[in-house]
Amino acid sequence: MERAELIANCRRLVVKVGSAVLTGPTGLDRRRVEFLAGQVARLAEGGRQVLLVSSGAVATGRSKMGLMGAALTIPQKQAAAAMGQAGLMQAYEEAFEAHGKKAAQVLLTADDLRHRTRYENARNTLDQLLDWGAIPVVNENDTVAVDEIKLGDNDNLAAMLTNLLGAELLIILTNVEGVLDADPRQNPAARRIPVVDRVEAGLLTAASGQPGAVGLGGILSKVRSADKVARCGAHTIVADGRMDDVLDRLRAGEDLGTLFLPRPSRLTSRKHWIAFTAAQGGEVVVDEGAVRPLTEGGKSLLAAGVIEVRGRFAAGQAVKVLGPGEAILGVGLSNYSSEEMDQVKGLHSDQISVALGREDHPEAIHRDNLVVFGLDEEEEVACLLRN
Repeated sequence: MERAELIANCRRLVVKVGSAVLTGPTGLDRRRVEFLAGQVARLAEGGRQVLLVSSGAVATGRSKMGLMGAALTIPQKQAAAAMGQAGLMQAYEEAFEAHGKKAAQVLLTADDLRHRTRYENARNTLDQLLDWGAIPVVNENDTVAVDEIKLGDNDNLAAMLTNLLGAELLIILTNVEGVLDADPRQNPAARRIPVVDRVEAGLLTAASGQPGAVGLGGILSKVRSADKVARCGAHTIVADGRMDDVLDRLRAGEDLGTLFLPRPSRLTSRKHWIAFTAAQGGEVVVDEGAVRPLTEGGKSLLAAGVIEVRGRFAAGQAVKVLGPGEAILGVGLSNYSSEEMDQVKGLHSDQISVALGREDHPEAIHRDNLVVFGLDEEEEVACLLRN
């Protein structure tokens, strides 16, 4: 599908812009914000709904406090985000107002998306803002997020929101022309990849060494996010946001950036959330006999197939399911806590009530709450699920 046709057919899309695009040596580049707002406003014409994921708060705060280039502690970065977020939103409000659009600030934390009720509340709010014709400007709440509880980076946040909103397209604007087939520092002949049918191990290896944005997310982060988006049935374009008219040129059909195609078999929105967004608390290891029923038969995971329980998790929490040789078979919501799972592992369903002293679920993880991956994509899945 051509880029122009893809964008024209979108009902909803997400645009993510990184710090490397929005900021310069002296802080926030207001001119760049104004160009971006104009293009996003044009994308939102004809009833199309657009959500903007924007970095730049920390860099804006650094500039306010005269700390550009200084090494900052975590509390200082959080304080800089608090100082900068107001200025960033003021710039967006003024820029969108010039095009007849209203901007709405939405700050999210990992817990807002990893816990199902808060996830659904966030979706309801964003749905309403989009239905009002506003442009939600979303960022992770850096004033309270630390490494242990962060979503990772805004590429990952944008991928999560693409699934949450049921958007058809994610556009990631960065400071490179797209994804290259090699590290250009080591291979001057490295070339842009125009289209990616499917993210495979070779592409992940090529992306891991490529220079990317000056923020948290490099090129590997963008490829991982594009793979997550592909699994919910949507497209991703990674393009150079330093072009003043990049979004207009994409709408016109120019062959810019790298286009990632969706997977033929998509995950439902809920299963995508289970696999890539829900808070994970541990792992269960299954025996050889459980592998085929899970991966080929679409069966639930029974306690009889569990041979080891790792980590601590509550009932209802997401856990990784590992097979022999540590292969990642899937992710699912456990019917049991880690302590209970340890008690019932290896037991047949009719023995569970005796072990626990009560009637309970016959399955360790029900198939409706289990996402199973192909055995041929172990390396790609391991990269996707890496924190």
